[in-house]
Amino acid sequence: MRYVHKELKPILEQLPELMISTEQMPAIRQFLKDHLIGDFQAHPQVECLEQWIPSQHRGREIRVLIYRSKTVQQSSPAVLWIHGGGYVMGTAEMDAGLCERFVLEAGCQVIAVDYRLAPEHPYPAALEDCYDSLCWLSENATALGIDAEKIAVVGASAGGGLTAALSLLARDRGGPKIAFQMPLYPMIDDRHQTRSSTEIQDSRVWNEQSNRSAWAMYLGGLPVPNVSSYAAPARAKDYSCLPPTYTCVGDQDPFRDETMDYVAALAKAGVPTEFHLYPGCFHGFDGYAPMTGIGQQAIQQYVQALAIFFHE
Repeated sequence: MRYVHKELKPILEQLPELMISTEQMPAIRQFLKDHLIGDFQAHPQVECLEQWIPSQHRGREIRVLIYRSKTVQQSSPAVLWIHGGGYVMGTAEMDAGLCERFVLEAGCQVIAVDYRLAPEHPYPAALEDCYDSLCWLSENATALGIDAEKIAVVGASAGGGLTAALSLLARDRGGPKIAFQMPLYPMIDDRHQTRSSTEIQDSRVWNEQSNRSAWAMYLGGLPVPNVSSYAAPARAKDYSCLPPTYTCVGDQDPFRDETMDYVAALAKAGVPTEFHLYPGCFHGFDGYAPMTGIGQQAIQQYVQALAIFFHE
């Protein structure tokens, strides 16, 4: 990487190499489970409820976690949270701290989706799980104490890709209304044609090799001409009538250029869009927020953007 933010340099030096491959997925998933979930201490004002919701595919259910204030306000806004992990790893629990911040600072409920992962379940499994979760959330808004007119979809990395894809899918299917979308540094382009997608080679962070491996697992051998814009939203030709959008990316992220192209396309289509580019920041830098001012700044800005939208 040409330039790394001064606050991130000591963190980068401590990061292990991460080699994404089908063979390594069990070990990587176990590592993430041990290091991202095990020590979490829940906030005393937020409760987390596990629920299994019906899928539109007979015989299946989808696991979701519902984060909400213990003093639930009726008709509150809601976030459908979609975790990251390159479409191949991660769980609904891994972003518990962030989900709690949304509850406390944006005054909403958060429904985190434990969608199916590739390579065991390639596209469109994850997207259909997210769509079914959105439908369930909308249909049960009254029972959940949620304002059906204030449902936002939010996710980071692959979760950002699924956020962008879900907005396209809900628009085209005439599905539930999404009031706001927040695809953070989204994984939306399988073609690896941009400069940023090939210039990041450091194996301690998400790089070209990991990106190519993860996309191959997610698409499951789908021929390139058959890759849908619902799989890779950067391929979409029409971005009109999508929800107001907030997104951000670091300039040392492989997704930098595809995110910037996406922002430009949204703006040209008349979609209200706010975008932040963070110099010297690699993929997922905000995950190290407790240790860095730049990470705290990024999180504060997107949590605030959500709060402003919900309560303006």
